[in-house]
Amino acid sequence: MIDGAGVTLPTILAFDTSAAYCAAAVLHGGRIATRTDEMSKGQAEHLMPMLEEMLADAGLTWSDLDGIGVGIGPGNFTGIRISVAAARGLALGLGKKAIGVSTLDALSFNLPGAITCLKAPRGRAYVQMNGVAALCEITKDDLPHLHPHSETCVVGDAAHEIGQVLGLPVLPPRQSVIEGIARIAASGLHLPSKPPAPLYLRDADAAPPRDPAPVLLP
Repeated sequence: MIDGAGVTLPTILAFDTSAAYCAAAVLHGGRIATRTDEMSKGQAEHLMPMLEEMLADAGLTWSDLDGIGVGIGPGNFTGIRISVAAARGLALGLGKKAIGVSTLDALSFNLPGAITCLKAPRGRAYVQMNGVAALCEITKDDLPHLHPHSETCVVGDAAHEIGQVLGLPVLPPRQSVIEGIARIAASGLHLPSKPPAPLYLRDADAAPPRDPAPVLLP
C-alpha cells in the first residue's frame, strides 16, 4: 500500500511466544491490529490458527504479506523456538523475508537510550543498555554501571525494582512488545539480515520440556 506522500507501506505479520502468551500483530496501511492470548502452554497448537484469524480479520491472505516479524527472546526456551521455527517455515513457504526482533528492542522502540528489562526466573531480570543485553541479579553490583550523570530511564515489567536500585525514573513502554516487533520488522524489511535465531541469555533449565521443541535447521 502507498500513503498520500507516495511512500510504500509494508504489510507485516508479527508474532511472539517467548513468554506465557501467544501474541500477534498485523501492520497494514500504516495501521496496526494486535492480539495477546495469555497462556502458559499450548502455544504451538494455538499460534497458526491465531495468525489465520488475524489475517482474516484484516481482510488479508498470506500472499498479501511483505514480510514477517518474530520475537526471538529472551524468554522461555521452548516458546522462542516455536515462534522462530514458524517464522522460518513461513518465510520459506511464502518466499518472504522473516526478521527476528529482540523483545528488549521491542520494548525500547521510540525510547532511545532507555534501559529495558524483563523479569527472568529466580528473581533475576534480562536487562539491556546501549544495545548490550545480559541476565542480571537485581542488585547494584550486578546491574549495568551508569555514567554518574546519566539521564536515562527504565522500561519493562522489572522496571520498578531496577529503577529503585539504580535510582532512575520508570516510564511505561510507548507500545506493547508485539507492536514493537511489528514496527521494527517493517523498518528493517529492506535491510540485510540473517534468518531469525533464538536469543538466549541463560542456560536451559535442568528438567527438559515434556514436548520437544521444534528443530531449527542451519
